[in-house]
Amino acid sequence: MSVVARQGFKYSIIGYIGFLLGTVSAIFIFPNDFEFYGKLRYILPTAEMLVPFVVLGISYSNVKFFHTVEKDGKNQNMLSLSLLTIFVNFLVFTVIFFLLPYIYPKFRSSEAWKIKEMILPLILVLSFCAIFNKYTSNYKRIVVSNIFDNLFPKIANLGAFCLFFYFALSQKVAFAFFFGMFALMLFGYIYYTNRLEKIKPDFNTEYFRKNNFWKEFFNYSFFGFLGTFGNYLAINSFMIGEFLGMEEVGIYSVLYALISLISIPQLGLFNISAPIINKTLIDGDMEELDRFHKKTSLSLYFLGAVLFSCIMVGFPYLTQFMPKNGTMLREYEPVVWIWGSAVLVDLATGFNGNIISLSKYYRFNILVMLLLAGLTIGLNYYFIKNTDLKLIGIALSTAISLTTYNVIKIIFNYIVFKVSPLSIEMIFVSIICTLAITVAIVLPNFNSNFINLIYKPAVVLVLIYVGNYFTRIFPVENYLNINFIKSILKFK
Repeated sequence: MSVVARQGFKYSIIGYIGFLLGTVSAIFIFPNDFEFYGKLRYILPTAEMLVPFVVLGISYSNVKFFHTVEKDGKNQNMLSLSLLTIFVNFLVFTVIFFLLPYIYPKFRSSEAWKIKEMILPLILVLSFCAIFNKYTSNYKRIVVSNIFDNLFPKIANLGAFCLFFYFALSQKVAFAFFFGMFALMLFGYIYYTNRLEKIKPDFNTEYFRKNNFWKEFFNYSFFGFLGTFGNYLAINSFMIGEFLGMEEVGIYSVLYALISLISIPQLGLFNISAPIINKTLIDGDMEELDRFHKKTSLSLYFLGAVLFSCIMVGFPYLTQFMPKNGTMLREYEPVVWIWGSAVLVDLATGFNGNIISLSKYYRFNILVMLLLAGLTIGLNYYFIKNTDLKLIGIALSTAISLTTYNVIKIIFNYIVFKVSPLSIEMIFVSIICTLAITVAIVLPNFNSNFINLIYKPAVVLVLIYVGNYFTRIFPVENYLNINFIKSILKFK
């Protein structure tokens, strides 16, 4: 088995382990104290939202120009100067951060200012990690970085929460553990990078000054920087924490963990489809790209719709098995409906953005990412300030901005490439799943919540299977057989 195949297989395994750990913790552990969990979930997304202002896209240039500088034996020079630039950027960022209260006095009352002792150091650590993450990917080694990026944050959240809630230690101790996991992640990155190739600090600027290479380097970095503003999840966590409170951040994070179950079929899609997309674009075979786009999008939408249907009918009973605060989540059931529907639309569009990013029109992706960020911030602010919807307003904001974002990309791809992810079969999938949900909801309930939690989603699955059997929308028989199970266990 090749290096890429091995790394890809292990990458997927780590991804699913991290997903399972995060989801189980969010459902059965974190609802014990939404206030403290909300603080943890505010700190990390806020730091992640601010990291791009320190990194400024330099991490992407460490991939783009790696092979060029490696040929000249200057890859260590690039790494050293990148890390130095990050440190200088952080110093400038910190100065601006501390000057903000003098320009905007209300900033002193913000949550970001109150816990700056956690957020600022975390920004520096995550910025360094971003450089090492992209740099090590040049060696076709992605598993270790996935462990750092996927598992460490979840362990940090879970460990800090358990120390505070179950072991009754102070918030300072819990926060120290939380930050310590990310510091350990940075040291792990340094150690691993040194294992791949011994780190040799080289801060000489002569190579980058030659032929004005630094201009090309920073020009590409700038476009990478602009493309990092579409993290609507981090924006939501930050704005909820600032305007609604930490408890709402905790509730929002648990709901997100549930809704993200719908996205399971999308895990690893880009890694699998990227070579095919790239080949069809190079060959100019738009007919094949359109066929592949529709097939993949339909598969994602069908599988996502099945999971969404099961979550919808099972959610009220699942909350009964959560800790004492499960009833609070029950009150926000509309969030699951609204946000989940937006995620389904996102699945239905398949790899729309990937087609654009792999083409010569990649800058358009940056434009729509900025639109997504601006629309999310604007709508969040409107719903928070002008309505009493709270998290339901945030869900509406996310649904509107994410759907607009995807519709624009669908129109762009159809005009430029004559490809579309949409097909008539998606309408049949929607009808079948809607009927299945309706039937499961109106069926009588048992006295046992556990039986209801199993029986209602089971009814949905049976009805969808029957509906699909007669309409032949999705080839279920290709996956529910012994040969397919054997094939996924093979490494070749």
